[in-house]
Amino acid sequence: MARSKRSETPEKTRSSRKVTTIRLAIPNKGRIAGPVMDLMEKSGLHLLDSGERRLISRTPDPHVEVLFARPVDIPEYVANGAADLGITGHDMVLEREADVAELLDLKIGTASLVLAAREDSPIGSPGDLEGQRVATEFPVISRHYFQERGVSVTLVPVGGACEATPYLGIAEAIIDLSSSGNTLRSNRLRVLDVVLSTSTMLIANRRSVSSKKKKIEEIQVAIESVVRARGQCYLMMNVMRSCIDRVTSVLPGLSGPTIMDVASRNDMVAIHAVVDEERVYRLIHLLKQAGARDILVMPIARMIP
Repeated sequence: MARSKRSETPEKTRSSRKVTTIRLAIPNKGRIAGPVMDLMEKSGLHLLDSGERRLISRTPDPHVEVLFARPVDIPEYVANGAADLGITGHDMVLEREADVAELLDLKIGTASLVLAAREDSPIGSPGDLEGQRVATEFPVISRHYFQERGVSVTLVPVGGACEATPYLGIAEAIIDLSSSGNTLRSNRLRVLDVVLSTSTMLIANRRSVSSKKKKIEEIQVAIESVVRARGQCYLMMNVMRSCIDRVTSVLPGLSGPTIMDVASRNDMVAIHAVVDEERVYRLIHLLKQAGARDILVMPIARMIP
């Protein structure tokens, strides 16, 4: 009697299944670490091991894990495949000259990399720095910047407190990140030029984008839905039909307001709209004047086009 192979089938089936696991590298510290953690929470990828000091943490998705790393190291981790995805600054990608795909601008940690000198310095433009010293935490970007302008400078790499170097006699100018400009002003520095603008990006390993396309797109959509919802809120109100035109004329909906019938009320409709949070304070008064009532304002967790 031939041996039945039925018992072997389940094992073969299990071994033949391919489980796609995505490793996402995020900052372990720095100015964008907090906003990135908030983004992870809202996108549904909160950390299951948040109470423990771990290099790699699990998420509610068994096929997504999070790697904690220095922001400056994340582009390299993603480029060489140690991580499939990463969240770090565009400036870090350029500084490490990492061959990665930038999938999504997360609209956080926006800043400018600027060239600045002392307020009392005679230096007025990049060309005036010929033969001078420039302190920076971004030697690669700085080298390209001056090479493109044909200006020869001596770059002085520093690990922090770059804004102090012109007053310590270490350099005549600096190239450093500035978000509000307050640090430059408080250190009596003035901007000579903007080297580049930067923001926090979702980046991906180029091979993973192809081999793990479906799962990466799933994660990207989840994160992008949170980014799209940021700064938006949902308005709901009841409006008499005679007041519809007046109400809609002051309601700047994202794609125009939605108007629906109200059950058992032929003379009334419900109007819904997505609006900027910054406009809500003024809008409430205008809507009341136009005839809206029973107005509800609700936060939006995600927006998916």
